[in-house]
Amino acid sequence: MTGIGDLLGPILEVMTWVGFVLGPPLLLWGWISRRRRCQWAETTGTVISAGGFTGYSWTDHNDADHRSLLPAAESHGLMEGADVVLFYDVCHPSRWGLAPPKPDNAAWVIGWILIWVGIISTAGGFVLLLF
Repeated sequence: MTGIGDLLGPILEVMTWVGFVLGPPLLLWGWISRRRRCQWAETTGTVISAGGFTGYSWTDHNDADHRSLLPAAESHGLMEGADVVLFYDVCHPSRWGLAPPKPDNAAWVIGWILIWVGIISTAGGFVLLLF
């Protein structure tokens, strides 16, 4: 007759390997992607009109002027000369938005979850040795 240790032992062993083999590379990937990500800065832009198109004009942190035209569906109802709050990527000012992007920490979070699965599975394996 098999006991609970015979059943849980292989499962805990596999989960330990999964946690400790897959967790650290995901943590490293998440850490590197967080370090390489540029900050987004806030600035005030102005609605412009150029050749029948509507867009935004803004100045970045280096006092360089930038302009971007909007699709017709997005520019409907904007008044020329109105001020808007824009967010732009400091490393690549041509990337902009009306709201800052949400940071993507999926690899970082999954890496920590897998590391903790490995730690708990290892502890569970040692507890099974006592029975």
